[in-house]
Amino acid sequence: MHLGLMLPAKPDLSWTLARQLGVRHVITKAAPELTGLPDPSHFQSLQTIRDRFQEAGLELYALEGDEFDMSRIKLGLPGAEEDLDKYCRMVENMGRLGLKVLCYNFMAGVGWYRSRTDLQERGGALTSGFDLREVDQTIPLKITPERLWENYHRFLERVLPVAEAAGIQMALHPDDPPIPQLLGYARIFIHADAYRKALALSASPSHTITFCQATFRTMGEDVFALLKEFGPRIAFLHFRDVIGTRECFRETFHDNGPTDMAELLTLAHRYAPHCLLRPDHTPTMAGESNEKVGYTMQGNLFAVGYIKGILDARGIPVD
Repeated sequence: MHLGLMLPAKPDLSWTLARQLGVRHVITKAAPELTGLPDPSHFQSLQTIRDRFQEAGLELYALEGDEFDMSRIKLGLPGAEEDLDKYCRMVENMGRLGLKVLCYNFMAGVGWYRSRTDLQERGGALTSGFDLREVDQTIPLKITPERLWENYHRFLERVLPVAEAAGIQMALHPDDPPIPQLLGYARIFIHADAYRKALALSASPSHTITFCQATFRTMGEDVFALLKEFGPRIAFLHFRDVIGTRECFRETFHDNGPTDMAELLTLAHRYAPHCLLRPDHTPTMAGESNEKVGYTMQGNLFAVGYIKGILDARGIPVD
C-alpha cells in the first residue's frame, strides 16, 4: 500500500509536517479557486503544482474531487460535451506528469455534505455530522436517479478509454451522506448494489473504486465483506470512522469508533495491496481553526501515527 496525505496545492506548514511524518505521497485538489492557476486541463498549470511538490520532496500521486465545475456533466446540461473534452485533457495531463489516481464522484448539485460542523468529540475536539431532520426535505427533485445513471454511463464511455491510455485509475467515491435525495438532487451511489452495477459497466483496469469505509458503513453495509469482494478494484482507501446511520451520524477519531480499524487495514493489505491509503475527516483539535472542517492537520498527525502503528504491528509494508 501507498500511504498519502491530502495536502493543499500551495505550500504551507502541512507540507513540512508530511515530510516529518515520513509521508511522501500527496493527494491534492487543483481547482482554480484553491490554486490561483487555471484548472488542470491546462498542462502547465498541473505541471507547476506537480513540480512544487517534487521540489519539496513530495510526490503528487492523485487528484481528488471536482477540479472544475462538473455540473453540466453530472446534470446532462448543454455544454456537457465541451466539459467532457476538458476532463479528458486533464486525465491526459495527469498521465503525462506521472500521477496515478483520480478520485472522483458523481454527486450532482451537492457534494459531500454535513448539517453540523461543531459537534463535540473526545476532549472537546470539534467534528462534523449529519442529521436528516436538520435538512429541508421539501425541495422538488431536480434530476431523477435514472437520468443520473444515463449521465454517468456517458461519462464513463468518454473518459475511461482516455484514462486507460494515460495509465490513470478512475476511483469512484460514494455519495456522502448515502441518502436517496439531498436538497432536491437524487443520489445514486448509496449502497453496494449501485457499485456492483457501476463496475459491471466496464472491465477497464482504469475503472476502480475509492473505498470510503465510513460511507459504506453508514450505508449499513458489511465493510469487511465488501473489502474482500471489491478488493481487486479498490485503488484508493479513505480511512476514517463514524458513529451512527446514514440518516444521523457523526465523525469520530480513528480509534474511537465502532469499526475494527486494524482488521480493516489487514484486509486491505490482503485484498487491495497496491491501493493508495489516506486518513480522512479528522476532528479539529485544540489550537486549530475549524474553518477546514475534516482537513485540519493535528488530527492527521494522530491518524498517520495510528495507521503506522497498526501497519507496523501487523507487519504490513507501506511506502
